[in-house]
Amino acid sequence: MNDHPGRTPLTRRAMLQQAGLGLGTLALSLLLADEQRLLADEGGQLDPAKLKGKAKHVILLFMGGGPSQVDTWDPKPLLEKLNGKEVPASIARDIPRIARAPLQNLYASPYRFTRQGKSGLPVSELFPEIGKHIDDLCVLRSCRHDTPIHAPAEYIATTGTQVGDRPSLGAWINYGLGSANRNLPGFVVFATGESGRAAAWSSGFLPPSYQGVLTTPAGFPNLATPEGFSPASRKAQLELIERLNRHHLQRHGEHADLEARIRTYELAARMQTSAPEVFDLGKESSATRKLYGLDDRETVEFGTFCLLARRLVERGVRFVQLRSGGWDAHGNLIKNHTPQARKTDRPIAGLLTDLKRTGLLDQTLVIWGGEFGRTPAAENAGPTPGRNHSPSGYSMWLAGGGVKGGQCIGATDDVGYAAIDRPIHPNDLHATILAALGVEQHSLYYLHNNRKELVTVNGGEVIRAVFA
Repeated sequence: MNDHPGRTPLTRRAMLQQAGLGLGTLALSLLLADEQRLLADEGGQLDPAKLKGKAKHVILLFMGGGPSQVDTWDPKPLLEKLNGKEVPASIARDIPRIARAPLQNLYASPYRFTRQGKSGLPVSELFPEIGKHIDDLCVLRSCRHDTPIHAPAEYIATTGTQVGDRPSLGAWINYGLGSANRNLPGFVVFATGESGRAAAWSSGFLPPSYQGVLTTPAGFPNLATPEGFSPASRKAQLELIERLNRHHLQRHGEHADLEARIRTYELAARMQTSAPEVFDLGKESSATRKLYGLDDRETVEFGTFCLLARRLVERGVRFVQLRSGGWDAHGNLIKNHTPQARKTDRPIAGLLTDLKRTGLLDQTLVIWGGEFGRTPAAENAGPTPGRNHSPSGYSMWLAGGGVKGGQCIGATDDVGYAAIDRPIHPNDLHATILAALGVEQHSLYYLHNNRKELVTVNGGEVIRAVFA
């Protein structure tokens, strides 16, 4: 899919002006998570103060479209020797049927890998800045699932199944742990590039207040006082609404929805005093803005999101999800992956640097990856080949939050088609994320249709080697 061709890139000034508008108009319907979780009796919610995990927050860097593992974090020297040839029979027999076509025209990576850091792990030239942090990264090279189609793959990556009707991981964590700041939501989503899929941040069968609050460059919700109102008149309006709601409540007795609505207005009012400060980047130093790439037209958009992610977790937001869509490299791998990496490399490296500098990396789990990987074989073979979807073996990485960096876990076959050592299903990854937060996966549940629903559906295997 095209990454909004023809759209005029935002200037840094315009981006900051829009970002300053914030989250307010969504507060009325979405931001009761913390209050509701304290009152709910439908499931196994948790007391964050009693959890032993090192991670207190999660930042998910979702690369929508499917980055190629053999061009990013999983180099395959054999591809150089087999460039243009078929997959050897000794490898082809172990490739799952879903990834069998095509098996010809293997395509060597056009990107050079170099060993970096004390760990000496190989890093693609696509990521010169992130590569400087390789000793903080735990690279998972054997992620896998069974769907090669974007939407169900994104659903399984973020919700645990292909259907798209379950709560997203962020919604689960928001439900289970809530926000550490009563004046801000527990789950915030930033999205840019090709269209995202709402199921990836939805609350599914959980109450709607736990879903992610979506923010995009094209449509920042508004936190400002409505036009025609002064702060005093707005306050009077909200006080009148509260009196009417409470009068109705007294007349008709207990009413959970009305009580929730009253609390929502209270939270929205609190947000109008606290959230604008979060989205005001004016007090950030020029060095910090440069660190995130806000001085560069190509990186300002995602860089602003990364800087806001740091500011949000710094203020207690539990889960921040950043989506950079556009990695779907069917026709021209170089023309796709090079600019996509360029947009995100410096901002993500800036985020890691800033989190480490402020001491937040120890308590913030950072996750990078997409919905699947891509085939080692060429698609649309010719002078500008691309790669097709491949869910059978792809790469992700984790950093911070108790993660042991400078290591790789799992492996794909010698050309990078399928996971052959320590296959990692999305539910295993979700169980591992919960473990980083100190949450045993079976202790966080929700009773739905008389079933004790888990984040990990039927359970996942925690990847213990991830942790120091």
